[in-house]
Parts: sequence; structure tokens; C-alpha cells
Amino acid sequence: MTTPAIVVNDLSKRYGNSHGVLALDHVNLSIAGGTVFGLMGPNGAGKTTLIKVLTGISDITSGTASVAGFDVQKQSLQVRARIGWVAAEVILEDDFTTWENLWLQARLQDIKGWEERAEQLLQYFGLLDRKDDKVSHYSTGMRKKLEIALALLHQPTVIFMDEPTIGLDVATRRMLWDIVTGIHKEFGVTVLLTTHYIEEADALCDRIAIIDRGRIVAEGTPSELKARVKSDVVSLETSEALDPSVLSKIPGVQEVRAQGNDWLIQVVASEEFLPRLFATVRTDQIRRISVEKPSLETVFLQLTGHRIAEEEPMHDIRKFYAQMRRARS
Repeated sequence: MTTPAIVVNDLSKRYGNSHGVLALDHVNLSIAGGTVFGLMGPNGAGKTTLIKVLTGISDITSGTASVAGFDVQKQSLQVRARIGWVAAEVILEDDFTTWENLWLQARLQDIKGWEERAEQLLQYFGLLDRKDDKVSHYSTGMRKKLEIALALLHQPTVIFMDEPTIGLDVATRRMLWDIVTGIHKEFGVTVLLTTHYIEEADALCDRIAIIDRGRIVAEGTPSELKARVKSDVVSLETSEALDPSVLSKIPGVQEVRAQGNDWLIQVVASEEFLPRLFATVRTDQIRRISVEKPSLETVFLQLTGHRIAEEEPMHDIRKFYAQMRRARS
């Protein structure tokens, strides 16, 4: 049986006093070594808070957690020596060359004999011939590659990737997906990836935990989670308000949720429901209609009652990055 790389037991984190915000609410996780584990949830769900706790940046209110076999509170130095971190936003020293950025990382982490490792990483990422170029001349994709190389320089056991593809174009995002898969296999690291992109979690992760309002509401492989949904979801926008009972009485309807003139209708089979809908509601009342088959999005919707909304990168990302650099040095 694979040894867990990360173990979280009944962990809670509250900001402020006893009446403050409960950011993590009795979280339990066991993440196997050598896997890519996804933590999926909307903005404010607790994803980044969990990473701050696991990296020793933020204290635990109650419960315990260990990373690479070390307690994050009692053995924080041992934990920090074994973790890497990749931010939502690429933050490098633009006035430094590629090699100088690696040198700085080595100095911050007191890595001896780092040069050979650095050359191997640059070779792997296709950046060796650019090692004397200033980072300011790099594309976003190249900058992401270098940041991951920095995170791998000290040969960590676990890498935390907090929303690593926010704001990237489709091509760069796909490139980063290939990198995540590649480093996981090539370097044998455990990756904890936080994301609100459904397709990203589905494509990359061996297992996924869905977090909402600080609580883990489901965990499993992507296939296991999708198998929990036995229905289709029909999104409907009407030109005028309808009586919810009109929709709920249509045969095959399991649940109806309304927000003004927007409707989310959970049905046994959309193919059977749609003709019944058109026979019940006038076509001139329907502005928009779409159908979703079982997916991670519908799993999240069924479990939480709302969708994963688009979110912005952390506003304090530079402060967080500075904290991480100090923590790892």
C-alpha cells in the first residue's frame, strides 16, 4: 500500500476569535504518495487556506496534519525542506537571468551543489539554451516552466500548485497540464493541485476532493465522482416568471431550483424531458436552454446547490509568495 504523502485529521482553521470566519471545518484527507490530487472548489472554499496550513504559513486551530511524514506544526522545518510551491501568478525576478533566478533559489534554500540539478531541470524544460537570458524576455509559458524548475530544485517530495493556470490562454494551460503530468512521472513527486476548472481536475488528477465553505463534501476518482450523478441537468432561462410547480410536475423531473427567470432542472433523462417541457411551456417563453450530462460540474452542483463560479487570482499573491520564499529558506 502506498504511504500517504499528506494526512489531514479533523483539521479546522478559524480566523480571528471564536466568532471569526471558519475557513476549514473538520477536514480529513489522506493523499497517497506519487499521485496527483486535486482540491476543487470555488473562490473562498478554503483551498488556499489548506495550502497555507500544510506549508506552515498559517497555524491550525484544531486537528493535525502531516506532510512527507512530518507534523506541520511540530516539525515545520522538516516539512519546508520537502515541499515545493507554484503560485497562481508567475512571479520571478525579471531583471535576473534564468540562471540567476536558480542561483537565488539555491541561496534561499541553502542548497549545495545545485548547479548540476539546475542544468538537468533546464534541459528537461527546454530552457538550457536560454539560461543567460533575462526572464523579462520570456513568454508566459517559459516563465511557468522556470517557476516549476525552481520548485523542483531542492528535490521536494510534495509540490503544491495553487490555481496554477488562472489567467492563462488555452494553449499555455494545455502545456502546463502536460508539464504537471510529466513532472509527476519523471520526478516521482506528489502534486496537490487546487483548481476551479472542472476539465483541469478531470484531466490531471488521480483523485479529487470537492471542498465548499471549508468542508470536504466528496472525494474519489473523477470516474467515481461522476458515477454519483444519475441524472441530467437542464439550464433554462425564461422571458417571464413561471410557477415552479409547473416544471416540477413534468414527468421525470427530480428537482427544480430557481433564481429569478433562470432555472436549474434535474431530470432523469433530458431526451425524454425536453419534448415534455416544450409541450408545457410556450416556446416564445424560452430564451435559452442547455443540457449537461453527468460531469464534475454536475457533481458539484448536486452536492452544493451552486456552480463553481469563475474567480480572480489572489490579490495578496505577492505577499503570499514572499511568505513562501521566507518559509522555504
